[in-house]
Amino acid sequence: MHLTHLSLADFRSYPRAEVSLGPGVVAFTGPNGQGKTNLVEAVGYLAALGSHRVSGDAPLVRSGAERAYVRGAVQGGGRSTLLEVEINPGRANRARINRGAPVRPRELLGSLRTVLFAPEDLTLVKGDPGDRRRFLDELLVARAPRLAGVRQDYERVLKQRNALLRTVAMARRAARGAKPDLSTLDVWDAHLARAGAELTARRLELVAALRPLVDAAYARIAPGGGEASLEYRGSVGAALPAEGSEPAELEAVLAAALAESRPQEVERGVTLVGPHRDELLLGLGGLPAKGYASHGESWSLALALRLASYDLLRADDGQGLGDPVLILDDVFAELDARRRDRLAELVADGEQVLVTAAVPEDVPAALSGARFEVADGAVRPSAVGS
Repeated sequence: MHLTHLSLADFRSYPRAEVSLGPGVVAFTGPNGQGKTNLVEAVGYLAALGSHRVSGDAPLVRSGAERAYVRGAVQGGGRSTLLEVEINPGRANRARINRGAPVRPRELLGSLRTVLFAPEDLTLVKGDPGDRRRFLDELLVARAPRLAGVRQDYERVLKQRNALLRTVAMARRAARGAKPDLSTLDVWDAHLARAGAELTARRLELVAALRPLVDAAYARIAPGGGEASLEYRGSVGAALPAEGSEPAELEAVLAAALAESRPQEVERGVTLVGPHRDELLLGLGGLPAKGYASHGESWSLALALRLASYDLLRADDGQGLGDPVLILDDVFAELDARRRDRLAELVADGEQVLVTAAVPEDVPAALSGARFEVADGAVRPSAVGS
Protein backbone atom coordinates (compact mmCIF):
# COMPACT_ATOMS: atom_id res chain seq x y z
CA MET A 1 0.00 0.00 0.00
CA HIS A 2 1.22 3.47 -0.80
CA LEU A 3 0.02 6.98 -1.47
CA THR A 4 0.40 8.23 -5.02
CA HIS A 5 -0.89 11.74 -4.42
CA LEU A 6 -1.68 14.01 -1.48
CA SER A 7 -3.84 17.11 -1.87
CA LEU A 8 -4.49 19.68 0.88
CA ALA A 9 -6.72 22.73 1.03
CA ASP A 10 -6.67 25.04 4.07
CA PHE A 11 -5.06 22.34 6.16
CA ARG A 12 -2.76 23.78 8.86
CA SER A 13 -0.35 26.17 7.12
CA TYR A 14 -1.27 25.20 3.56
CA PRO A 15 -3.80 27.20 1.51
CA ARG A 16 -3.13 24.60 -1.18
CA ALA A 17 -0.65 21.77 -1.62
CA GLU A 18 -0.33 19.05 -4.27
CA VAL A 19 2.32 16.38 -3.78
CA SER A 20 2.86 13.40 -6.08
CA LEU A 21 4.33 10.40 -4.30
CA GLY A 22 5.62 6.96 -5.13
CA PRO A 23 6.58 3.77 -3.32
CA GLY A 24 9.80 3.49 -1.38
CA VAL A 25 11.34 6.15 0.84
CA VAL A 26 10.08 9.73 0.52
CA ALA A 27 11.84 12.36 2.65
CA PHE A 28 10.59 15.87 3.35
CA THR A 29 13.37 18.18 4.55
CA GLY A 30 13.51 21.82 5.47
CA PRO A 31 13.85 24.19 8.43
CA ASN A 32 11.58 23.74 11.41
CA GLY A 33 8.23 25.50 11.24
CA GLN A 34 7.87 25.23 7.46
CA GLY A 35 5.17 22.56 7.33
CA LYS A 36 6.92 19.17 7.05
CA THR A 37 4.99 17.65 9.93
CA ASN A 38 1.75 19.13 8.60
CA LEU A 39 2.11 16.95 5.50
CA VAL A 40 2.52 13.66 7.33
CA GLU A 41 -0.09 14.71 9.90
CA ALA A 42 -2.55 14.97 7.01
CA VAL A 43 -1.66 11.46 5.86
CA GLY A 44 -2.17 10.14 9.38
CA TYR A 45 -5.50 11.96 9.64
CA LEU A 46 -6.71 10.39 6.41
CA ALA A 47 -5.92 6.95 7.84
CA ALA A 48 -7.11 7.33 11.44
CA LEU A 49 -9.47 10.34 11.34
CA GLY A 50 -7.41 11.98 14.04
CA SER A 51 -4.17 13.86 14.57
CA HIS A 52 -1.14 12.62 16.46
CA ARG A 53 -0.49 16.17 17.67
CA VAL A 54 -3.84 17.56 18.87
CA SER A 55 -7.06 16.04 20.20
CA GLY A 56 -9.50 18.30 18.34
CA ASP A 57 -9.98 19.33 14.72
CA ALA A 58 -10.00 23.13 15.10
CA PRO A 59 -6.18 23.56 14.97
CA LEU A 60 -6.11 21.64 11.68
CA VAL A 61 -8.00 24.32 9.78
CA ARG A 62 -5.91 27.21 8.46
CA SER A 63 -6.50 30.48 10.25
CA GLY A 64 -9.29 32.40 8.54
CA ALA A 65 -10.76 29.35 6.76
CA GLU A 66 -14.01 27.61 7.69
CA ARG A 67 -12.99 24.09 6.79
CA ALA A 68 -10.08 22.03 5.52
CA TYR A 69 -9.79 19.27 2.94
CA VAL A 70 -7.44 16.31 2.84
CA ARG A 71 -7.43 14.05 -0.21
CA GLY A 72 -5.21 11.08 -0.89
CA ALA A 73 -4.93 8.62 -3.76
CA VAL A 74 -4.04 5.19 -2.36
CA GLN A 75 -2.66 2.29 -4.36
CA GLY A 76 -3.14 -1.11 -2.76
CA GLY A 77 -4.54 -4.53 -3.49
CA GLY A 78 -4.23 -3.93 -7.23
CA ARG A 79 -6.54 -0.92 -7.23
CA SER A 80 -6.43 2.82 -6.70
CA THR A 81 -8.78 4.52 -4.23
CA LEU A 82 -9.33 8.25 -3.79
CA LEU A 83 -10.11 9.21 -0.19
CA GLU A 84 -11.36 12.62 0.89
CA VAL A 85 -12.15 14.15 4.27
CA GLU A 86 -13.75 17.55 4.79
CA ILE A 87 -12.85 18.79 8.28
CA ASN A 88 -15.53 21.01 9.84
CA PRO A 89 -14.67 22.06 13.41
CA GLY A 90 -17.76 22.19 15.59
CA ARG A 91 -19.81 20.32 12.98
CA ALA A 92 -19.86 16.86 11.48
CA ASN A 93 -16.99 16.05 9.17
CA ARG A 94 -17.77 14.67 5.74
CA ALA A 95 -16.04 12.03 3.64
CA ARG A 96 -16.07 10.67 0.11
CA ILE A 97 -14.60 7.62 -1.57
CA ASN A 98 -13.75 7.81 -5.29
CA ARG A 99 -15.70 11.09 -5.56
CA GLY A 100 -18.96 9.32 -4.73
CA ALA A 101 -21.77 10.46 -2.49
CA PRO A 102 -20.81 11.59 1.03
CA VAL A 103 -20.30 8.77 3.50
CA ARG A 104 -19.65 8.64 7.22
CA PRO A 105 -15.95 9.33 7.82
CA ARG A 106 -15.73 6.00 9.65
CA GLU A 107 -16.22 4.23 6.31
CA LEU A 108 -12.75 5.40 5.23
CA LEU A 109 -11.07 3.40 7.98
CA GLY A 110 -9.03 0.51 6.60
CA SER A 111 -8.60 2.03 3.13
CA LEU A 112 -5.28 3.55 4.19
CA ARG A 113 -3.27 2.04 7.03
CA THR A 114 -0.40 3.93 8.57
CA VAL A 115 2.02 3.54 11.46
CA LEU A 116 3.33 6.90 12.62
CA PHE A 117 6.26 7.49 14.97
CA ALA A 118 6.86 11.02 16.20
CA PRO A 119 8.50 12.79 19.16
CA GLU A 120 5.08 12.85 20.85
CA ASP A 121 5.33 9.05 21.19
CA LEU A 122 7.59 9.43 24.20
CA THR A 123 4.33 9.81 26.12
CA LEU A 124 3.62 6.13 25.39
CA VAL A 125 6.28 5.35 27.99
CA LYS A 126 6.37 8.43 30.21
CA GLY A 127 2.81 9.70 29.86
CA ASP A 128 -0.53 8.96 31.45
CA PRO A 129 -2.41 5.64 31.11
CA GLY A 130 -4.76 7.31 28.63
CA ASP A 131 -1.90 7.64 26.13
CA ARG A 132 -1.31 3.89 26.21
CA ARG A 133 -5.01 3.08 26.02
CA ARG A 134 -5.26 5.31 22.95
CA PHE A 135 -2.31 3.49 21.38
CA LEU A 136 -4.06 0.13 21.83
CA ASP A 137 -7.42 1.34 20.56
CA GLU A 138 -6.01 3.04 17.47
CA LEU A 139 -4.11 -0.11 16.58
CA LEU A 140 -7.25 -2.19 17.15
CA VAL A 141 -9.15 -0.04 14.65
CA ALA A 142 -6.29 -0.19 12.14
CA ARG A 143 -6.47 -3.99 12.27
CA ALA A 144 -10.27 -4.24 12.34
CA PRO A 145 -12.11 -1.01 11.37
CA ARG A 146 -15.42 -2.33 12.75
CA LEU A 147 -13.98 -1.87 16.24
CA ALA A 148 -14.26 1.89 15.76
CA GLY A 149 -17.98 1.37 16.30
CA VAL A 150 -17.39 -0.67 19.45
CA ARG A 151 -15.10 2.03 20.80
CA GLN A 152 -17.61 4.78 20.01
CA ASP A 153 -20.46 2.79 21.59
CA TYR A 154 -18.48 2.39 24.79
CA GLU A 155 -17.58 6.08 24.94
CA ARG A 156 -21.22 7.06 24.32
CA VAL A 157 -22.53 4.78 27.07
CA LEU A 158 -19.80 5.92 29.46
CA LYS A 159 -20.70 9.56 28.86
CA GLN A 160 -24.38 8.88 29.52
CA ARG A 161 -23.67 6.83 32.63
CA ASN A 162 -21.34 9.47 34.05
CA ALA A 163 -23.98 12.14 33.44
CA LEU A 164 -26.53 10.06 35.35
CA LEU A 165 -24.09 9.42 38.19
CA ARG A 166 -23.42 13.13 38.52
CA THR A 167 -27.15 13.82 38.66
CA VAL A 168 -27.65 11.12 41.29
CA ALA A 169 -24.74 12.40 43.36
CA MET A 170 -26.07 15.96 43.30
CA ALA A 171 -29.58 14.83 44.18
CA ARG A 172 -28.27 12.72 47.03
CA ARG A 173 -26.34 15.64 48.48
CA ALA A 174 -29.30 17.98 48.08
CA ALA A 175 -31.55 15.50 49.86
CA ARG A 176 -28.93 15.01 52.59
CA GLY A 177 -28.38 11.32 52.16
CA ALA A 178 -31.81 10.25 50.91
CA LYS A 179 -31.70 7.24 48.60
CA PRO A 180 -32.36 8.23 44.95
CA ASP A 181 -34.00 6.00 42.34
CA LEU A 182 -31.21 4.00 40.69
CA SER A 183 -33.33 1.86 38.36
CA THR A 184 -32.10 3.72 35.24
CA LEU A 185 -28.51 3.08 36.30
CA ASP A 186 -29.11 -0.67 36.02
CA VAL A 187 -29.84 -0.25 32.32
CA TRP A 188 -26.66 1.75 31.69
CA ASP A 189 -24.67 -0.82 33.69
CA ALA A 190 -25.78 -3.56 31.32
CA HIS A 191 -24.89 -1.48 28.24
CA LEU A 192 -21.51 -0.52 29.66
CA ALA A 193 -20.64 -4.10 30.62
CA ARG A 194 -21.53 -5.36 27.14
CA ALA A 195 -19.58 -2.75 25.17
CA GLY A 196 -16.71 -2.74 27.68
CA ALA A 197 -16.35 -6.51 27.52
CA GLU A 198 -15.95 -6.48 23.74
CA LEU A 199 -13.35 -3.70 23.90
CA THR A 200 -11.43 -5.39 26.71
CA ALA A 201 -11.41 -8.77 24.98
CA ARG A 202 -9.94 -7.26 21.83
CA ARG A 203 -7.34 -5.32 23.83
CA LEU A 204 -6.25 -8.51 25.60
CA GLU A 205 -5.86 -10.28 22.26
CA LEU A 206 -3.84 -7.37 20.93
CA VAL A 207 -1.47 -7.26 23.89
CA ALA A 208 -0.84 -11.00 23.54
CA ALA A 209 0.00 -10.54 19.86
CA LEU A 210 2.21 -7.50 20.48
CA ARG A 211 4.20 -8.87 23.42
CA PRO A 212 6.77 -10.98 21.48
CA LEU A 213 6.98 -8.42 18.67
CA VAL A 214 7.78 -5.55 21.04
CA ASP A 215 10.47 -7.58 22.80
CA ALA A 216 12.02 -8.57 19.46
CA ALA A 217 11.91 -4.99 18.14
CA TYR A 218 13.50 -3.62 21.29
CA ALA A 219 16.28 -6.21 21.08
CA ARG A 220 17.03 -5.10 17.51
CA ILE A 221 17.06 -1.41 18.38
CA ALA A 222 18.92 -1.70 21.69
CA PRO A 223 20.83 -5.01 21.83
CA GLY A 224 21.59 -6.08 25.38
CA GLY A 225 19.06 -3.64 26.80
CA GLY A 226 17.05 -6.29 28.61
CA GLU A 227 13.63 -7.80 28.01
CA ALA A 228 10.78 -5.52 27.05
CA SER A 229 7.46 -6.59 28.56
CA LEU A 230 3.77 -5.68 28.26
CA GLU A 231 1.03 -6.40 30.79
CA TYR A 232 -2.63 -5.44 30.61
CA ARG A 233 -3.99 -4.50 34.02
CA GLY A 234 -7.74 -4.14 34.30
CA SER A 235 -9.56 -1.83 36.68
CA VAL A 236 -11.45 -4.87 37.98
CA GLY A 237 -8.18 -6.08 39.53
CA ALA A 238 -7.51 -9.78 40.02
CA ALA A 239 -10.98 -10.59 38.69
CA LEU A 240 -9.85 -9.83 35.10
CA PRO A 241 -9.93 -13.12 33.17
CA ALA A 242 -6.86 -14.35 31.35
CA GLU A 243 -5.99 -13.37 27.80
CA GLY A 244 -8.12 -15.28 25.33
CA SER A 245 -11.29 -15.05 27.42
CA GLU A 246 -14.60 -14.67 25.64
CA PRO A 247 -16.49 -11.35 25.83
CA ALA A 248 -19.35 -13.09 27.70
CA GLU A 249 -17.03 -13.98 30.56
CA LEU A 250 -15.61 -10.46 30.65
CA GLU A 251 -19.12 -9.00 30.56
CA ALA A 252 -20.07 -10.93 33.71
CA VAL A 253 -16.90 -9.80 35.49
CA LEU A 254 -17.41 -6.15 34.52
CA ALA A 255 -21.09 -6.25 35.56
CA ALA A 256 -20.12 -7.62 38.96
CA ALA A 257 -17.42 -4.97 39.37
CA LEU A 258 -19.90 -2.21 38.53
CA ALA A 259 -22.33 -3.53 41.13
CA GLU A 260 -19.60 -3.68 43.76
CA SER A 261 -18.31 -0.18 43.03
CA ARG A 262 -21.75 1.46 42.82
CA PRO A 263 -21.73 3.02 46.33
CA GLN A 264 -18.41 4.76 45.62
CA GLU A 265 -19.55 5.79 42.13
CA VAL A 266 -22.79 7.28 43.44
CA GLU A 267 -20.81 9.17 46.04
CA ARG A 268 -18.24 10.51 43.58
CA GLY A 269 -20.45 10.86 40.50
CA VAL A 270 -18.15 9.02 38.10
CA THR A 271 -17.63 5.51 36.66
CA LEU A 272 -14.69 3.89 38.45
CA VAL A 273 -14.31 0.57 36.59
CA GLY A 274 -14.16 -0.32 32.90
CA PRO A 275 -11.69 -0.22 30.01
CA HIS A 276 -11.44 3.58 30.33
CA ARG A 277 -9.65 2.93 33.64
CA ASP A 278 -7.44 0.04 32.50
CA GLU A 279 -3.69 0.31 32.07
CA LEU A 280 -1.01 -1.08 29.76
CA LEU A 281 2.09 -1.61 31.87
CA LEU A 282 5.46 -1.44 30.08
CA GLY A 283 8.59 -2.95 31.53
CA LEU A 284 12.31 -3.19 30.80
CA GLY A 285 14.54 -5.77 32.38
CA GLY A 286 11.93 -6.65 34.98
CA LEU A 287 11.37 -3.05 36.12
CA PRO A 288 8.57 -0.63 35.22
CA ALA A 289 9.66 1.49 32.26
CA LYS A 290 7.90 4.56 33.62
CA GLY A 291 10.12 6.04 36.30
CA TYR A 292 13.05 3.66 35.75
CA ALA A 293 13.93 3.80 32.04
CA SER A 294 16.44 6.38 30.89
CA HIS A 295 15.57 8.86 28.16
CA GLY A 296 17.30 6.72 25.53
CA GLU A 297 15.65 3.53 26.79
CA SER A 298 12.25 5.24 26.77
CA TRP A 299 12.78 6.37 23.19
CA SER A 300 13.82 2.87 22.16
CA LEU A 301 10.79 1.30 23.85
CA ALA A 302 8.40 3.77 22.23
CA LEU A 303 9.98 3.02 18.87
CA ALA A 304 9.69 -0.73 19.57
CA LEU A 305 5.95 -0.31 20.19
CA ARG A 306 5.53 1.35 16.81
CA LEU A 307 7.73 -1.13 14.97
CA ALA A 308 5.82 -4.00 16.57
CA SER A 309 2.59 -2.38 15.36
CA TYR A 310 4.07 -2.15 11.88
CA ASP A 311 5.12 -5.81 11.93
CA LEU A 312 1.69 -6.86 13.19
CA LEU A 313 -0.17 -4.98 10.46
CA ARG A 314 2.17 -6.41 7.86
CA ALA A 315 1.56 -9.94 9.13
CA ASP A 316 -2.25 -9.83 9.23
CA ASP A 317 -2.87 -8.19 5.87
CA GLY A 318 -5.78 -10.43 4.96
CA GLN A 319 -7.02 -8.13 2.19
CA GLY A 320 -3.76 -8.18 0.25
CA LEU A 321 -3.37 -4.40 0.51
CA GLY A 322 0.34 -4.56 1.24
CA ASP A 323 2.44 -2.94 3.94
CA PRO A 324 1.01 -0.04 5.90
CA VAL A 325 2.59 3.32 5.16
CA LEU A 326 5.31 3.96 7.74
CA ILE A 327 5.72 7.59 8.84
CA LEU A 328 8.82 8.75 10.72
CA ASP A 329 8.23 12.34 11.76
CA ASP A 330 11.38 14.12 12.95
CA VAL A 331 12.59 10.91 14.59
CA PHE A 332 16.24 10.66 13.56
CA ALA A 333 17.30 13.90 15.23
CA GLU A 334 16.23 12.36 18.55
CA LEU A 335 18.29 9.17 18.15
CA ASP A 336 21.99 8.54 18.56
CA ALA A 337 23.94 7.30 15.53
CA ARG A 338 23.69 3.61 16.49
CA ARG A 339 19.93 3.62 16.99
CA ARG A 340 19.47 5.78 13.89
CA ASP A 341 21.28 3.28 11.68
CA ARG A 342 19.46 0.30 13.20
CA LEU A 343 16.09 1.91 12.63
CA ALA A 344 16.96 2.73 9.03
CA GLU A 345 18.00 -0.87 8.38
CA LEU A 346 14.77 -2.20 9.88
CA VAL A 347 12.41 -0.08 7.77
CA ALA A 348 14.30 0.42 4.51
CA ASP A 349 12.35 -2.36 2.75
CA GLY A 350 8.93 -0.91 3.57
CA GLU A 351 6.55 -0.41 0.66
CA GLN A 352 6.35 3.30 1.48
CA VAL A 353 8.23 5.16 4.19
CA LEU A 354 7.58 8.87 4.71
CA VAL A 355 10.34 10.71 6.60
CA THR A 356 10.62 14.30 7.83
CA ALA A 357 13.91 15.89 8.89
CA ALA A 358 15.24 19.40 9.38
CA VAL A 359 18.33 18.75 7.26
CA PRO A 360 19.03 16.10 4.61
CA GLU A 361 21.99 14.82 6.64
CA ASP A 362 19.58 13.60 9.35
CA VAL A 363 18.16 11.03 6.93
CA PRO A 364 20.36 7.89 7.04
CA ALA A 365 22.02 6.81 3.82
CA ALA A 366 20.16 3.48 3.98
CA LEU A 367 16.93 5.39 3.35
CA SER A 368 17.62 6.48 -0.19
CA GLY A 369 14.71 7.62 -2.31
CA ALA A 370 12.71 10.66 -3.37
CA ARG A 371 13.42 13.98 -1.65
CA PHE A 372 11.27 17.08 -1.26
CA GLU A 373 12.23 20.47 0.12
CA VAL A 374 9.61 22.21 2.25
CA ALA A 375 9.95 25.97 2.68
CA ASP A 376 7.85 29.13 2.45
CA GLY A 377 4.60 27.17 2.21
CA ALA A 378 5.73 25.18 -0.83
CA VAL A 379 6.72 21.56 -1.36
CA ARG A 380 9.24 21.12 -4.16
CA PRO A 381 11.19 18.08 -5.42
CA SER A 382 14.76 18.37 -4.21
CA ALA A 383 17.41 19.09 -6.79
CA VAL A 384 19.72 16.64 -5.03
CA GLY A 385 18.58 13.15 -4.09
CA SER A 386 20.37 10.57 -2.02
